Amino acid sequence: MEQRPDVALERYVEALASWQGSAGDEAAAGSGAVSVFTALDHEFIGACVAATRLAVRQGRVAQLLPPLHLAARMAPLDEHVQASLMSALAAAGQRAEALALFRTVRARLADEIGADPGPALLAARREVLATVPEREVRLRPGPVPLVGRDRELAVLRRVLAAGAGVVVVEGEPGVGKTRLLVEACAEAEQRGALVLWGHCLQGDGAPSMWPWLQVISAALESLPAAARAGWRAGELGRLVEPDPGVAGVADSGTRFRLFEQAVALIGRVAAGRPVVLVVDDLQWADVASLELFRHLTERLPGGTVVVGALRDRAPAPGSELATTLASASRSAVHRRIGLRPFGVDDVAELIRRESGRDPDADVVRAIHARTAGNVFFVRELSRLVAANGVLGDGVPSSVRDVVRGRIADLAGDALGLLQVAALIGRDIDLVLLAKAVRLEMPQCIEGLEPLEELGLLEPLPGHPCAVRFSHDLVRESVADLTPQRRLTRLHLRVADALERTSPDDDSTAERLAHHLRAAGPLADPARTVDALVRAGRSAGNKSALDAASRQLRSAAQIARTAGLAERELTALAMLTAVDGMRAGYVGSAPEVLERAENLARDLGHERQATDFLFSRWASHGQGLRLDRSGPLARRLLVQGEASADPIVRAYGLHAWGIHQWAVGDIGQAYRYLIRSTSTMRDDLVRRDDDPLRHDLQSLSPLMLALMTGLRGDVVHARAMFDRLETAAGDDRYAVTVWSAFAVTLAAQAGDPEWALGAAERGIALDPQFSFGFFGSYQRLARCWARAMASHDPAGAAEEAQLIIDATLSDPPRSVLGTWCGLLGEMWLAADRLDEAAQALDQARVVLDTYGERDGEGLLLLLRARLLRAQGAPLADVRAAAERTRTLALEREANLFAHRAEQLIAELDQETSDSADCLPG
Repeated sequence: MEQRPDVALERYVEALASWQGSAGDEAAAGSGAVSVFTALDHEFIGACVAATRLAVRQGRVAQLLPPLHLAARMAPLDEHVQASLMSALAAAGQRAEALALFRTVRARLADEIGADPGPALLAARREVLATVPEREVRLRPGPVPLVGRDRELAVLRRVLAAGAGVVVVEGEPGVGKTRLLVEACAEAEQRGALVLWGHCLQGDGAPSMWPWLQVISAALESLPAAARAGWRAGELGRLVEPDPGVAGVADSGTRFRLFEQAVALIGRVAAGRPVVLVVDDLQWADVASLELFRHLTERLPGGTVVVGALRDRAPAPGSELATTLASASRSAVHRRIGLRPFGVDDVAELIRRESGRDPDADVVRAIHARTAGNVFFVRELSRLVAANGVLGDGVPSSVRDVVRGRIADLAGDALGLLQVAALIGRDIDLVLLAKAVRLEMPQCIEGLEPLEELGLLEPLPGHPCAVRFSHDLVRESVADLTPQRRLTRLHLRVADALERTSPDDDSTAERLAHHLRAAGPLADPARTVDALVRAGRSAGNKSALDAASRQLRSAAQIARTAGLAERELTALAMLTAVDGMRAGYVGSAPEVLERAENLARDLGHERQATDFLFSRWASHGQGLRLDRSGPLARRLLVQGEASADPIVRAYGLHAWGIHQWAVGDIGQAYRYLIRSTSTMRDDLVRRDDDPLRHDLQSLSPLMLALMTGLRGDVVHARAMFDRLETAAGDDRYAVTVWSAFAVTLAAQAGDPEWALGAAERGIALDPQFSFGFFGSYQRLARCWARAMASHDPAGAAEEAQLIIDATLSDPPRSVLGTWCGLLGEMWLAADRLDEAAQALDQARVVLDTYGERDGEGLLLLLRARLLRAQGAPLADVRAAAERTRTLALEREANLFAHRAEQLIAELDQETSDSADCLPG
């Protein structure tokens, strides 16, 4: 092309002349073809732009004008093709038409996406103006600025100019949050930044991690193809390309790796160009999405500005969102922008720009009073002024009333289209909509025309087969105005359409489940349950465990009501695995576990029934309800002894062994765990195949290592823990559990160096403190190690007290008494004897109240040390140490017996030294 530009232009003209319109008639568009047709359209548009450069240089633009006009109609927001058409028009002597095109495109950008013209359009305009007479220049209108947000826009500009930071924009619905961000992001793009948008969706039908799927997908698309493949091969592949063949749920190590890879990806992109990452409507975000937002702001890559926008009411921010905002506020560069409703002057200016005339002062005051300055509502009433000239009777009192007025005269078909569209979401896939309303695509598009004319729907830029609601408030109002009985029928239609459009697409699983559940009795309950289980698996694979739990609970409830026992059992099994991952066995509701056990037993599934019985026992045990866990442990033992199934036997041995530890009999615990662990080694199971049994296999050797140490063989126990750490690899959940057991033994053994190392290893893989139950032990051990090393022991004790209160005390959790005792040891290290006595008293109350006596020997030992620090007679201190040794030896808690003997030896040495100092 560089050597023969004239020939190249002729080839371009010949090829472009054969193009008749957008590739793939929309009537035939399907989910699998849209991307192909879109790519062909982009190729045509790119060829038009390239040909224009050649034609302008050669002064041969006439033949290119028809395909350029076609390309401009196909891509009304593509600034490069619009700029090319401007250049061609000017070269053809049609300068007025070129400037008129610029004004049209500028207005379109402002109205549809709230953006100013970019570099390509501005450059084309400068070229045209260079030869336009002065009188023609004076006739062009000025650009339309953002109204009433100069101060807020200035704050955003400063953060974007700094190149890194976290911004939170909040305000009431319709106050203009998104419009402000569009303006700021358009400026950032003009300066070369990559803007990544993630939009959260309202309702249970919104797929979990939806905003991050958008963000990560766009970030990957910005990379070369080879680099994209490498990133997709990691945990990010679970998010952007879910595998419907995966049977289990992702474990928590997967979640951490996903979060870390997401941060690394953003950092990789930001290394090449500035990144502005916007998550809009955070109030609708699922828990996992908020956790990733928090993770990103805490590990903010250089060159990245993260912006979150949310409603500060309707709904009010929940606890998870509040935690996320608090975390974001700790960023070194953090700004929180609160958008307030417009005052009278700003209302007047917005009316002037919307209506094209200066409004009457009484009209301004009336609109301000009626809207309370809500920007979206002001704009809606301004359009009434523009249409009618005055603000007459029957002024709407809310956005809902505006919508009601607009749809009042709609024909039935158009109204039905609108109501179905409102259930699909803010953005509507036309293929899905057409199938849901049972229309051919041309009839569907024709039916949308009156809705677009009323300002209810608008084209979705860059997506020829999609439209969107002009604002979420409009969609919400349409859904609210739809009668409930009709809603159930429409939800079923959308569900049917989803299954026909993408039957094997796992990304639609959560949406399908939502619509089937909303269809209520109109949907086949078996179909709804299967969809909910699939949705739970999909959410779990994306590490959205809270969303997965909700889906599975709903599946179990519907199955139970419909008498679908096998399906209910499937849902309960997966629910138990998910809840156990979130918060340990204690996170599972005992009544759910009992129901699942009974179901499995009735269906003849002995091993699965034992799974649930074991989980119920563990739930009570970890919750210090030993009066309930003890009988269940005995039942598991008896049941195991009578069973020919080695796994059922192992459950009984394991449960009874841990119960013996809980009541203080370390020797018995060790012997039962030896037998259960050997069985587990002979019948290994993968987590994906059976999460509950996998956890049993993981806990059994950890408990055995702990018992080995408590029986006095700390060297061997530590070697066992080292092997288990190696086996855990980088699985965040496995390492967290390993660390919880290792630090507990290290602290009881009085080894601060080991405790700190194991604690830091666990915390490094879970800096978010995702596992409040197991993760608390690591953080308590870190406090204890600091205190024992004389690094601000009082501060360490105060921090430990907060952790105990927040995670172990209310409700009580396993090993609470031991950690209250170790808190007393921290206060001893700080020489705060009153606080140490209080902590040891609290430990005794826990022991007497709940009966968990595994650490009783340690508590007696610490009580003896407190007596010594208080200056009690050495004989009294020695007697206390001997009581410790006697009790520990009776229970084979030899670790505490050895430590008591060390204290006795110190006391004997002290007595001997005192005797030597007496006069002869």
